[in-house]
Amino acid sequence: MNFHQSPNTFVRQVTLKVQDLDRSLAFYQEVIGFKILNHTATKAELTADGKTTLLSIEQLNDALPKQNHTTGLYHFALLLPKRSDLASIVRHFSAMNLRIGSSDHLVSEALYLSDPDGNGIEIYIDRDPAEWSWNGSQVDMATDPLNFADLLSSEPQTPWDGLPADTIMGHIHLHVSKLDEAEHFYTKGLGFEVVNRYGAQALFISTGKYHHHIGLNTWAGIGAPPAHPNSPGLESFVLVLPHVEARNCVMAQLREIGAPVQEESGHFVTVDPSGNRIKLHV
Repeated sequence: MNFHQSPNTFVRQVTLKVQDLDRSLAFYQEVIGFKILNHTATKAELTADGKTTLLSIEQLNDALPKQNHTTGLYHFALLLPKRSDLASIVRHFSAMNLRIGSSDHLVSEALYLSDPDGNGIEIYIDRDPAEWSWNGSQVDMATDPLNFADLLSSEPQTPWDGLPADTIMGHIHLHVSKLDEAEHFYTKGLGFEVVNRYGAQALFISTGKYHHHIGLNTWAGIGAPPAHPNSPGLESFVLVLPHVEARNCVMAQLREIGAPVQEESGHFVTVDPSGNRIKLHV
């Protein structure tokens, strides 16, 4: 079952603003294991398979330090193909004496860290969807401790050699200003379904019964403002829709709820109520 292909709508690529492009490139190659696909003086496109851009990073002019308590990126999440790949990158991080967070979400096993600008990163593997537990339209998720002993003892000790070629952008998790506004935009406008409510401060949405393609939370504060344009963080992310008719339908729904839709360089772009930019691709 592939939740990241047609007929689903899913996140394919994330673009970040950074203070120092060279510093970020060193981190994303040496620590995370990306390869450079394209590189200019101010921008780089990063890949796992040598063909597909998963992450773009752009150098800011007159960059400010990253601002807290604003809307924008909570983390982007790289989905690895196999559990042994997660074990391999755990060993890699350990060899670098890197501090990381971790969690068992029932549907997945995840690691957490931040880049040099404080942009959040999740690296995870999915459990077999047959093991996910659903209560009607809601999937059970948790933040239990990750069992490192089981992960490292049950998986072969394959040497780390960067991100596996089959790595994809699994999901994105956003800070938003107001959860009800965000829910209205992403469900009524973009057509996602709510599959998990995490108290009153976060919810998770998807298509095709994935555990989530997008997470939304108000942990930066209810009513949080967008970050300054010169602050590191999220520039935009790409949503892939299954076909042109689906994109036309989504754009009509967005206009119906009063959300902006405009064309930029041959692509259609919308902005959620918290200022997060979304590119609508087919």
